[in-house]
This record gives sequence, structure tokens and C-alpha cells, in this order.
Amino acid sequence: MNKQKKKQSLLCVIEDYLWHCKIEKCLDEKTLKAYEFDLQQFLETVGDEDVDCLTKEQIRNYLKSMSRFSFKTRKRKLASLKAMLNYYECENDGFVNPLRRMQIQMREPIRLPTVMTINEVKAMLITVRERRKACKSGSFSFMMATRDIAVVELLFATGMRVSELCDLRMSDVDIVQGRIRIIGKGNKERLIDICQDETLKALKEWLSLYENKTSDSPLFISRLYRKLSPQSVRQLVKNLVEGVGMVKHVTPHTFRHTLATLLLEEDVDITYIQKLLGHSSIVTTQIYTHVNLHKQREILKSKHPRRLI
Repeated sequence: MNKQKKKQSLLCVIEDYLWHCKIEKCLDEKTLKAYEFDLQQFLETVGDEDVDCLTKEQIRNYLKSMSRFSFKTRKRKLASLKAMLNYYECENDGFVNPLRRMQIQMREPIRLPTVMTINEVKAMLITVRERRKACKSGSFSFMMATRDIAVVELLFATGMRVSELCDLRMSDVDIVQGRIRIIGKGNKERLIDICQDETLKALKEWLSLYENKTSDSPLFISRLYRKLSPQSVRQLVKNLVEGVGMVKHVTPHTFRHTLATLLLEEDVDITYIQKLLGHSSIVTTQIYTHVNLHKQREILKSKHPRRLI
């Protein structure tokens, strides 16, 4: 007589998979939290039943319930579910993965990112410096204004993500060599040279006012002397945008888009831009070829072979 297979509740499988991701795959905390959030949502939708009894209909209903989310969010949630079911399938030979018998296609709409012109970036840099002039030299507000200058300069100089900027430690910065080490998504490391004198000067000015720092201290701190948060950087950029009188919706990430677009305008190879931004795939970087309509017009006007006829 065959021994009846033990039931595996969805909750237990989720917990086991998250343990696998943390201990065996050594994924970072942000990725783990995203997986946990997505899989908990799936659990709430289908209920805590035997994983081997999952049906295509249940998964379809789950996908329908995600229609209110953006494309990227839906794609991430589906990827989280796929990864968990693939893991369970590898661990259990008798499991029939319902996702393998489903054709799921998600077409991403092309949404061009907002970018600033070089004059708009210049206006932001001028404004953040003007605000420091209004502060008394040696005061706490002067110190924070100096920090703000370094933050904005670094966002534009490197195109790093706001989370990457806030996670920087003193040990990641080599002022003498003019180089910064960034730990990006998936704990991937990249080195970026700071070759602009004004950016290096801003960093040096900030570090000269930053007292009692150690190699493990955050590069940027808040008014409470804690690690600067992404929300604080977003608020800084928002205040600067209002001060400049810009109508565009500009965030710290806009500096990233802007740098990539302006580098393309200077005929920088897209593979270099990919490495600079820390994109794992060139496909992600290629969005900027769609953004650069001005460059496209310039190329077609001056390089198109029709002009030779």
C-alpha cells in the first residue's frame, strides 16, 4: 500500500522558501521583504491550503486581482510566485507546477522617464549653493546646507540610486583617488570615478564639517546624526524643484535618468552607461535611446544618407 503523501500548507512552503532565500541564497533584506510581501498577498488571495492542490484558476484569479498595480509591480509579484513554485518543484518530484502549464504574457508599456535639461540641472546646483550663502558660517544650518550640496552633486555625478547614496559609508569613499564604491541591487559592487572638481570640492567641504566620523559611519547623516534616509533626500530635491520653479515632477531618480540621457547626447557608448548605472541588462539602459529625441533628430538631419543624393 502506497504511503499517502504528506500535505504541505502554502504558509509552510512560503516560510521554507524565504528561509532558503535568506540562508542559502544570501539575498539582501530588501529583496527578502519584497518576496515576503508578495507571497503573503498570494496566500491571502488563495488561502492556506495544500500547495499540491493549487489550480490554474486560482492563479488566474490572483493575477486578475493584481490588475490595479503598475506593470513593474505585477511583474515582480509574478516573479516572486514563480520562484517559490520552482523551488518547491525542485524539492518535491511529485509536484505539478501549475504555472508551467499556463501561458502568461505581460507587455510592458513604454513610459519614457522624466529628464532635466542641462540648464535645469545647473539651476538646481545654483539654488542649493545659494541656500548655503544664507546660513551663518559655522552654524548647524551651514553644515546641513553643505551636506545638501554634496548630496545633489553626487546624485548628478554618479547617477546612483537614492538608496545607494544613503547606504554609502565613509569607507566607500576615496577622496584622494576621487573614487566611490557603490553596492547596488543584488549586492553587486561598482566603482565610479569622481572626475569633476566641483563635485570633489563639495564632498571635501562636507567631510571637513563632519565630526567624529569613523570608517563605518554613514557618508551622509541627518539632523539627528543618523543615516540620511531616502525620504529626506526626496524632500530635499522637492524643495529645490519648488525653489527653481520647475513644473516637471523631479525626484532623486530623475538625476539618474538625466545623466544617462545627457551622456548619450555626448555620444558615450551605451554599454558604459549600463555599467555606470549598475544595470544587469542592456535592455534596461536602452530606454534612454527612446528618451533622446533631440539627438535622434540631430543624427537624422546630419547623418542620413538621403542628404548625399
